[in-house]
Amino acid sequence: MSIKDDVEYVKKELSSDEKVLESAFKLETFYKKYKVVILGIVGAVLLFVIATSVMDAVHASKLEAANQALLKLEKNPEDQAAMKALEENNPKLFELYRFSQAAKKQDTQTLTDLSSGQNDILADMSRYTKGAIVKVPVDSKLYKELSYFEEAYIAIKQGDVAKAKEKLTLIDERSPIAALARLLEHSTLKAK
Repeated sequence: MSIKDDVEYVKKELSSDEKVLESAFKLETFYKKYKVVILGIVGAVLLFVIATSVMDAVHASKLEAANQALLKLEKNPEDQAAMKALEENNPKLFELYRFSQAAKKQDTQTLTDLSSGQNDILADMSRYTKGAIVKVPVDSKLYKELSYFEEAYIAIKQGDVAKAKEKLTLIDERSPIAALARLLEHSTLKAK
């Protein structure tokens, strides 16, 4: 009985080895048949990984250069080399820097230039800031309620209490400036 079990065991082992060899032969045949396609796919994946790594490294380098330029500009706002480096490496950050400097210096020409830019948020902020500098109310998506408040204030100064109240009613009760709007509305009582 022991020999019979041994024979069965050897048959099973040979059968499993046979299956492994058969699988290896099929795999080798498949590889030979599709060798070019397989190597092309592996090459494309490898090329994609390398290109992505290079692009990420270039992007990180540009961001680092832009950050260094911004730090230099914080110390010396007139540094032309740093401005050029910032503009080349991160144009959006450069526009934001120009906005902050124009607002600080009340440079209406730069604000006018920025208000016609492609960045809608920065353009809106520039229009609003320029309007605040020249004391002309401007329609603004970001500062809509603040614009209403300013229009009401100007109307009160001009003696148009009805227009002031109309603008103040447009300010939402949940707005951060709602309390100021109510105070300004109460000042219209004295203006009558």
